[in-house]
Amino acid sequence: MSRVCELSGKSGLVGNRVSHAKNRTKVRLLPNLQEKSIFAPSLGKFVKVRLSTSALRTVNKIGIEAYCAKKGIVIR
Repeated sequence: MSRVCELSGKSGLVGNRVSHAKNRTKVRLLPNLQEKSIFAPSLGKFVKVRLSTSALRTVNKIGIEAYCAKKGIVIR
């Protein structure tokens, strides 16, 4: 499984961890992904989704239908 949010498309970044002596080492900055079951009213059932916590907050606020319509995602 890739570490990508299924709804927002967020994925990891590569950055530098910088010590006090300014030594730089590469580090992967991964998104905070959670696997959740979200109820889709149009389907009448729960859909299992792997999404970032920022996308989860938005889904909780406006609903899965409105979020998917805004992003152009088709729920199946």
